[in-house]
Amino acid sequence: MKRATTRSVAIGLAASPALACAGTTASATQPINLPAIAMFLLFVMVTLLITWWASRRTQSTHDFYTAGGGISGLQNGLAIAGDYMSASTLLGLSSLVFAKGYDGFIYVTGFFVGWPVLTFLMAERLRNLGRYTFADIVSFRLDQRRIRVLAACGSLTVVCCYLLLQMVGAGQLIKLLFGLDYSVAVVVVGVLMLVYVVFGGMLATTWVQITKAVLLLVGGTTLMLLALAEFGFSLETLARRAVEVHAGGWSIMGPGSMLSNPLNVASMALGLVFGLAGLPHILMRFFTVPNAREARKSVFYASGFIGFFFLVVCVLGFAAIVIVGTEPRYFVDGEPGGALVGGGNMVAMHLAQALGGNLFLGFLSAVAFATILAVVAGLTLAGASAISHDLYVTVLKGGKASEAQEMRVSRMAVIGLGVIAIGLGILFEDVNITFLVALTFGIAASANFPVLIMAMYWKGLTTRGAICGGLAGLVSALALVVLSPTVWVTVLGHAEAVFPYDHPALFSMPLAFVVLLVVSTLDRSAQARLDREGFDDQLVRAETGLGMASASGH
Repeated sequence: MKRATTRSVAIGLAASPALACAGTTASATQPINLPAIAMFLLFVMVTLLITWWASRRTQSTHDFYTAGGGISGLQNGLAIAGDYMSASTLLGLSSLVFAKGYDGFIYVTGFFVGWPVLTFLMAERLRNLGRYTFADIVSFRLDQRRIRVLAACGSLTVVCCYLLLQMVGAGQLIKLLFGLDYSVAVVVVGVLMLVYVVFGGMLATTWVQITKAVLLLVGGTTLMLLALAEFGFSLETLARRAVEVHAGGWSIMGPGSMLSNPLNVASMALGLVFGLAGLPHILMRFFTVPNAREARKSVFYASGFIGFFFLVVCVLGFAAIVIVGTEPRYFVDGEPGGALVGGGNMVAMHLAQALGGNLFLGFLSAVAFATILAVVAGLTLAGASAISHDLYVTVLKGGKASEAQEMRVSRMAVIGLGVIAIGLGILFEDVNITFLVALTFGIAASANFPVLIMAMYWKGLTTRGAICGGLAGLVSALALVVLSPTVWVTVLGHAEAVFPYDHPALFSMPLAFVVLLVVSTLDRSAQARLDREGFDDQLVRAETGLGMASASGH
């Protein structure tokens, strides 16, 4: 298989730790990092204790899926931040700023601007209308069985793509930093994830994510302060020094090659903004709080933590230009400007070693690995809920399954998804999977978001329109990514791409909306009449939360 171009790898860095590690040019495994292994084992012990504690409090499906709805806004905000800030936030984005300067900063911004959409358009209604999955919201007034099949297909596709990214990222990260075999690392992540979710459910997953978010924020902030101390805590001095030593000079302070194609940038931006609002493992977190007020607070806190950390990462990238970029020992050939030891995405780790020594490097290594464990656990739980709650209980059993049956299927689904994730992670070790970033956000923005937002706000939406629009978005996003330069040329080896852009959302998302609108408008069936008549009751529930307690089991 051919490796992706430098540009393709850079474009994909930010959305998954797999791309913060896979696709690098590292030629050899790093020496065994004993501090990192010690801190990793400490983290594992703490999280296993959390899982044991949570398992004693997980007695029902409500506990398993939503932690009993008893998570506060602050706690849930930290957990959402922990779910969203994967290892790539620290590794990939800092390396992107290190290489591209201003372009990297703009790319970081793209990953943040979707949060206002969640805050102002969706957070309150998500909590008031949903119970366990976002399919609960979409099917509130539409045909339960058909809509849940569609929602489950979109959810599972996104979850499987993200799981693959995380598992490959885990294997590559541990291969580089811990000196373990790739396959062993993938199996370790898979087994730990199974323990967290099977025994502790959402409660354990939430507290693992909170622990990881706190460690990531503390570690990143400490590294930023150590870096700024080298420049007298002056951002102006830091910027001036970075311009002086970077090969691009003043060009790193302006837009460059990454933003050269307006359509590609617009498509990427749409995927990042609206894809966030269609990620099932993020949406699922809104059902863990007791009411809509706490849901809004969750987004407020999550936005603050994530926005702050993105700024930290940008500072680290510019500091690394000066501190790491001028130090020969961090380059394979001993010449600054060449290939970095451990690959291009180890900039933050090299910076940690330069400023804090091996102990601090070990701490950040363990935190980076912990981020993958937390994200994988959240993804697996989202996938399991789609299988058990949406497909098994509602579609196969017509809503007549007992809680014990649903819990059993949930745990079986977790084990199945874990085995699949481990197998895919091992299978795709040597394959560049940058395209899966575009695929994941493109599917979420094209298949999940249009149906979800229109179900909340448009009275005219019908079951037939939602299914046709969702399928149009799902199929077109998949097709366009396969035909894009990243897959058609880089992965499949063709001379020229059929579809010239890396990101599908600019084309597949509008198509989903158009199909949804046209089919719903032309639908005159008896089911369509029922779908429209149910909107008023849904609106009252969405705005006031009346009836939420009985539906959610509070």
